[in-house]
Amino acid sequence: MAVYHPPKIPSSEITPQSVYTQRRTFLKLAALGLTTLATTKYAGAAALNSSSSAYMLDEKLTPQKDVTTYNNFYEFGLSKDDPSKLSGNFKSSPWTVTIDGMVSKPATFDLDKLIKELTIESRVYRMRCVEAWSMVIPWDGFPLAALLKKVEPLGSAKYVRFETIVRPDEMPGQSGFFQSLDWPYVEGLRLDEAMNPLTLLAVGLYGETLLNQNGAPLRLVVPWKYGFKGIKSITRISLTDQEPKNTWQIANPQEYGFYANVNPTVDHPRWSQATERRIGEGGFFGANRRPTLPFNGYADEVAALYTGMDLKAHF
Repeated sequence: MAVYHPPKIPSSEITPQSVYTQRRTFLKLAALGLTTLATTKYAGAAALNSSSSAYMLDEKLTPQKDVTTYNNFYEFGLSKDDPSKLSGNFKSSPWTVTIDGMVSKPATFDLDKLIKELTIESRVYRMRCVEAWSMVIPWDGFPLAALLKKVEPLGSAKYVRFETIVRPDEMPGQSGFFQSLDWPYVEGLRLDEAMNPLTLLAVGLYGETLLNQNGAPLRLVVPWKYGFKGIKSITRISLTDQEPKNTWQIANPQEYGFYANVNPTVDHPRWSQATERRIGEGGFFGANRRPTLPFNGYADEVAALYTGMDLKAHF
């Protein structure tokens, strides 16, 4: 088996510095607690005894080079290193996100303005991929609930549908030989999942703005679910009363369901989910593997959302 060597590509070459400097500066200040906005919210989150560990996980971080060069982002190709190699032409600024559907105040928001208006929080989360590997990533972002409250969801809304950008000229996986899925990429959550305090819209990691390969400029982070739920480069969010069909569920419903909660007792048809390999620690064939935790270790925070459900049927 060939040994994987991450490409040595400076972040400034992957994403032009002029595009990300403003957001990166703000995120670095937020990570250091030097903005009033970030400091106030971050201190409050850290003070919550019952959930502080959910926001700042006390585990060894995955090396930044692995987080930024070992990615599933099929809009840029099928291999794990394709996103870092092939996303350099993607333009993530300026950026807007439209929120519509069952809301009182549908709107289109400028992302840079949102970053200044909403509280940026720094959180360290376990992230679990369906291919039985995991990472521990420090994210910077704002709760999805904070954005949804701005548009006032209607009482009839039950689900949130997310849609990514379609730019085949900039995203080679969306056209030609590399095309593997129907675009745009679509994901969904129940409204109560979307409003859970753990659910984050990330705009940065490691105190810097998101790189293209990590979902720039706006991606979903739901740490108790498998990684494919974390839709990247979000351009539209729609509230609906119908359960949306997500992209992988459409492509392969036997292997990928709507909920995608991390569950060590439900195997993927082609591999076990009972254990996982932490990227950066080696042990692909058994050494250094660890047991997979129910709900990825966030059961105390989210298990009540699924009371009475058969989690093997609703996978």
